[in-house]
Amino acid sequence: MTAALSTAGMTVPAVGEPAPDFELANQFGEPVRLSSFRGQNVVLVFYPFAFSGICTGELCEIRDNLSVFEDARATVLAVSVDSKFSLRAYAEKEGYGFDLLADFWPHGAVAEAYGVFDRESGMARRGTFIIDAAGTIRYVVVNPRGQARELAEYRDVLAGLEQA
Repeated sequence: MTAALSTAGMTVPAVGEPAPDFELANQFGEPVRLSSFRGQNVVLVFYPFAFSGICTGELCEIRDNLSVFEDARATVLAVSVDSKFSLRAYAEKEGYGFDLLADFWPHGAVAEAYGVFDRESGMARRGTFIIDAAGTIRYVVVNPRGQARELAEYRDVLAGLEQA
């Protein structure tokens, strides 16, 4: 996608733009800053809620195919509006080996910066941003409520970044 998307009055950063920097606590309460990943690719995955059906299916697919991301020197960061305590229980239950980030307070601020916060329901939409090693957005997708994302799309975009 080359132009900024608009979702519910918010603008989704466009391909080619710098990724908005942020710092959030992971499931262990440790601070994670996006800009600290310069030099490697990042797959930033916003999802509505921990323990929900589609979200669990998507994150389990990432977990089961983590080598796809590792082979592309990509770090997966999954963001929801849940608290770090919920995210820790979720990560332990599902065996996630990547950071789950708590966009809990101010509620949804990072999701809003990426144009994927749904104010009516208080949750993040299913938005994915693939960010290159220089911190530039190279891929954006925001799926409608109830529609899972495709792992094959991530694989194709990451393969393209390896060749760049």
